[in-house]
Amino acid sequence: MTKRSFTYDLIAMGRSSIDLYSKNVGAPFIEIKSFASYVGGSPTNIAVGARRLGLRTALLTAVGEDPVGDFILNFLENEGVDTKFVPRKPASRSSAVILGIEPPDKFPLVFYRDNAADTQLTIDDVLELPLAKSRALEISGTGLSKDPARSATLFAAEQAHEADTVVFLDIDFRADQWHDPLAFGVAIRSILPLVHIAIGTEEEIKAAMLTQASQLSIEHSQISAPEVSGDLDFAIKRLIGYGLEALVVKRGDKGVSIFLNQGKVIDVPGFQVEIYNVLGAGDAFASGFIYGYLKGWDWYKAARMGNACGAILVTKPGVANFMPLEKEALQFIDERAGF
Repeated sequence: MTKRSFTYDLIAMGRSSIDLYSKNVGAPFIEIKSFASYVGGSPTNIAVGARRLGLRTALLTAVGEDPVGDFILNFLENEGVDTKFVPRKPASRSSAVILGIEPPDKFPLVFYRDNAADTQLTIDDVLELPLAKSRALEISGTGLSKDPARSATLFAAEQAHEADTVVFLDIDFRADQWHDPLAFGVAIRSILPLVHIAIGTEEEIKAAMLTQASQLSIEHSQISAPEVSGDLDFAIKRLIGYGLEALVVKRGDKGVSIFLNQGKVIDVPGFQVEIYNVLGAGDAFASGFIYGYLKGWDWYKAARMGNACGAILVTKPGVANFMPLEKEALQFIDERAGF
């Protein structure tokens, strides 16, 4: 059998934005005086994080014909993330996010994604991707929130799956990006048979099973996103049953639990750090975890790397611009009793 050659280790697909973070740490949102500008968007953050760890990465997002699009592309190119597949969508706008920072537990977040360019990604855009030449594809739940990006994301997962490219899904439940939280669950479950590894928080995993109301005891009228009630164990079992190799459950500073399709559960402890900003911790985790997985590490070691990247990032004021380098993450782990 001919050995495959790869141009990329990872292609990430989905949203991108300019992120404006409060420079007045601790101030209520209405009292913010100034902001610092960074680049964000979950798949974009993951592409940058994986690149900083040494992986060859490309990004499929879309930006408008506007200065914000220039800002995003300039940053990505300086980071070494391949942007050759990023189309401009003249009739749409590059999106924006505004964040307040009130540690340890208040981080009010506002999305500006009306007519966002990345929601206009099409199947034709996906056809430009060399998915058979990439070791992995990373997609996000938010990419399924609107067409044509929803169809494009499904098509990308289908093409990657057929090419034996590993498909990672960041479940990524952003309630205000959906017309109905039940639709989120429908979309997630529709793509799971094409996914190898899914990553999400406990709330996101329960949200993915929202329409199973009779078993989760959820009344549609009682759903208050992003707070989602329900049986987590049931949701995990059902999601694994869609054919996942593994479901990674993020538990904040407690670390992660990895549920394998053979029934085994691997608990991986987190790292205790002083929190500055929690936004993007999950993206940093995904970058480190994907890095370890593609290095051929075992589940525990790969998740430990992900936890380290997440812990480092929560001490920083932004996301993509502050993703750790490989040397930094490995040193962080070594200083804390290693793997």
